[in-house]
Amino acid sequence: MQIAVPEVMDISTEPQSILDLYDAAWLRFAGGKRPTIHACSTRVTIRRSRTIVCWLAVSREQVRSSFCFTIGWDHHGSSPGESIDETLPIKCQQIDRAIAGLITDLEQRGLLDETLIVWGGEFGRTPMMQNNVRSELKKGFIGRDHHPFAYSMWLAGGGIKGGVSLGTTDDFGYYPVENPVGIRDLQATMLHLLGLDPYRFHYTYQGLNHRLIGPTEEGRVLNEIVA
Repeated sequence: MQIAVPEVMDISTEPQSILDLYDAAWLRFAGGKRPTIHACSTRVTIRRSRTIVCWLAVSREQVRSSFCFTIGWDHHGSSPGESIDETLPIKCQQIDRAIAGLITDLEQRGLLDETLIVWGGEFGRTPMMQNNVRSELKKGFIGRDHHPFAYSMWLAGGGIKGGVSLGTTDDFGYYPVENPVGIRDLQATMLHLLGLDPYRFHYTYQGLNHRLIGPTEEGRVLNEIVA
């Protein structure tokens, strides 16, 4: 890694147009000297780190490192700096430009069709205010709890049919009511798009064929979103 990492992190050969695409205007080259990435502020470091990860995924045609620096990520509203109305817009600014740059860059390099992008998390947020700590609405302390029953993810490239939305929730956004998608459905679809049969792909251990989608036939390929 000591030999490989410097090469991976060397972005001095990239044109400024590519850096601008990822909102990496903080990188400027002078005399062909390789820039040094360093922290100026917490917020800027977050944006830079995520931008670099997205850029490296394209420029090296594979993700060789994955890391995430966050601040105010857990929008419970129970502590200063966690108010969802104040921190969520910051998260959107940090993510949107880099992700849009990633998709655009992959497409213009001819790599989008063979690269699957999955954006999401492990849970959503309750549609109502969290009140296990504070029961009154107070500026700077507005938040929502973890919510595993209904949340959104999106996929792009890699055989995904663009512009398609699958599934709806009830009026409160609490439970799925139409075309629910389970985690094993997502896993089966991702494996299918990667050219693997999710029902046959397994490893045998203690007499059981272990699969990423589990031992049952619960997971299904979401053909509604496959191009």
